[in-house]
Amino acid sequence: MRETALAFVVALVSGVVPVVNIEVYLLGAVVVLDDGALVGMAVAAGAGQTLGKLPYYYAGRGTLSAPWIRRRAATPGRWAARAEGWRRRAEERPAWGAGLVAVSSFTSLPPFMVVSVLAGVVRINVVLFSVITLVTRTARFLVVVFAPAWGLSFLP
Repeated sequence: MRETALAFVVALVSGVVPVVNIEVYLLGAVVVLDDGALVGMAVAAGAGQTLGKLPYYYAGRGTLSAPWIRRRAATPGRWAARAEGWRRRAEERPAWGAGLVAVSSFTSLPPFMVVSVLAGVVRINVVLFSVITLVTRTARFLVVVFAPAWGLSFLP
């Protein structure tokens, strides 16, 4: 139970502070814990990451004060034009925006922190953003904790 709570906290911090890496923490847990605890840790890490990405979402939406976003939005140029293009595309095709969030959340390509801000800028529904993030981040962490054992099963 303690390791699950700690996985949630580490994931929450890593969701806000990009240099903290939850994947490394989970890989370390693989060495000492059984499969049941790893599933719980992956789910807790998914929930922590979801909460950790919400400040970026709200910063993009303009609810939280983020000076660098305000400067970018106020400065005419490529960034403002791109943001408007993404907003228009997300409004025209909501599944496209949800798909981008899902792919980025699972693979981190493009970086999920950037996509979280963008999701706020284009005003993707916060509940939809949170559900997609929780499901795909949890799936990602399940892969992280079970991939080493799966890979080792192929060795003689």
